[in-house]
Amino acid sequence: MAELQDKRKFYINGEWVNPARAADLEVIDPTTEEPVAIISLGDEADTNAAVAAAKAAFPAWSATPPAERLALVEKLLEIYKRRNKDMALAISAEMGAPADMSEGDQAQAGSFHIETFIDAFRNFEFIRPLGAHAPSSMVAWEPIGVVGLITPWNWPMNQVALKVTPALLAGNTVVLKPSEIAPLSSIVFTEMVDEAGFPPGVFNMVNGDGLGVGTQLSTHPDVDMISFTGSTRAGIAITKAAADTVKKVALELGGKGANLVFADADEKAVTRGVRHVFYNSGQSCNAPTRMLVERSAYDKAVEVAAKVAAETPVGSAHEPGRHIGPVVSKQQWEKIQGLIQQGIDEGARLVAGGPGLPEGVNRGYFVRPTVFADVNNDMTIARQEIFGPVLTIIPFDSEDEAVGIANDTIYGLTNYVQTQDGARRNRLARKLRSGMVEMNGIGRGRGSAFGGVKASGRAREGGVAGLEEFMDSKAISGWDQDA
Repeated sequence: MAELQDKRKFYINGEWVNPARAADLEVIDPTTEEPVAIISLGDEADTNAAVAAAKAAFPAWSATPPAERLALVEKLLEIYKRRNKDMALAISAEMGAPADMSEGDQAQAGSFHIETFIDAFRNFEFIRPLGAHAPSSMVAWEPIGVVGLITPWNWPMNQVALKVTPALLAGNTVVLKPSEIAPLSSIVFTEMVDEAGFPPGVFNMVNGDGLGVGTQLSTHPDVDMISFTGSTRAGIAITKAAADTVKKVALELGGKGANLVFADADEKAVTRGVRHVFYNSGQSCNAPTRMLVERSAYDKAVEVAAKVAAETPVGSAHEPGRHIGPVVSKQQWEKIQGLIQQGIDEGARLVAGGPGLPEGVNRGYFVRPTVFADVNNDMTIARQEIFGPVLTIIPFDSEDEAVGIANDTIYGLTNYVQTQDGARRNRLARKLRSGMVEMNGIGRGRGSAFGGVKASGRAREGGVAGLEEFMDSKAISGWDQDA
């Protein structure tokens, strides 16, 4: 077995430092089930040191000219692109994204978001007039202070970049706590921040778990904002923990997206929807996991979905190719297996996949690409976020019924619509209760805000809205326009 990487150190006040006390945790490669690195879980002393460094750095950092902050983030982007391969290798090892997907989408999601924020920031007006009706009234956008960032394992750099970049550009100082399951990518990112030359204390990184460092940041009186991406259960706990210190809380949580497929949808709509669910081994909060199909097109859709699932290869994260990798951990694998079995027990029709490891696999947290048909929206697999390569298919008879099923969920992140009828698309885009609606396979425009409603949280990440999320607005009257 290869020697374990020693990744125990934290990054506090511009230096790599040893933990206050040892609390080792092995990082497990989900392809091999073998440990690849050792990190340390932070203690309250580590969290306090990081917060103190961020607090001390805030006055000077928040007063820097925006052009200086921009130049540092541009340097970070240059370093990130140079080290994309290192990032990809870390992500494959820690959470199981296959090599090509990791190097392309997983790692490059980070540089994409950094670039998008740079574009949004260049034209950002920190002080702007309220309107022509009030010539001496202005709106100023100002940094919040010390920001705690708690990120997940499923799209590690996507989420780190969506939080760290706007927080720093806005003039905040940050303490990042990445997922303890997938911390290696954030360690590589921290090396990049260090090389870029941000002033000490502006960016700090402490590994830890939710009950430890996560709770300590959420309750800390010197942390002014928490931005969290993860499960709805954890988001509720963070909101309660943060209440006593009245800090701003921004949550990006789970989803159970509906994909409304009408009889007039394009011929690739079902295939596209199934592949989207299986992508990243189903570990995406915005996956269209409930496929709602108009009755006249239903049987054909089920047939196509089963075929796509049967033809979806599963394999090692360390190999190139268009396969899907393992899910992140044994705990996730067992949870997914339990939900697949529950789908069978509750009477859904299994048309592809099912419980157990894929054929020819005897280790690794691999899940068979699974499709259930004849699901109703009261079944557990239609209500719970499974977070694995599992699709449920539900028939509908009318547009109103489809909207009713789609909206009958605690979640509200992304919904999807497949129809050639433009008027219907526009109607549905407004009727579906979610933060995002994607139609006919057309992705959201660059700089669109990512975020949801209801139990999916109400954060807005990306573009101008993502910058404003990390600022407070100040209303000013009596401004002298001539001064």
